[in-house]
Amino acid sequence: MRLEIDWTRCDGHGFCALLLPEQLRMEPDGFPAVLDPVVPDDDVRHARRAASVCPALALRLER
Repeated sequence: MRLEIDWTRCDGHGFCALLLPEQLRMEPDGFPAVLDPVVPDDDVRHARRAASVCPALALRLER
């Protein structure tokens, strides 16, 4: 599974980076940065949760 951010939708709320710090971090400009787009099997549940709380629906988990 891979993390994808739709930059046309992302408003920089930061919930994703708080819930998935192993994969995402907040940049100084207030937007998340993907540290590693490949989500390890052990973290898929956490990645789904992070994607589900995104108010802008900008974070996706793709196969």
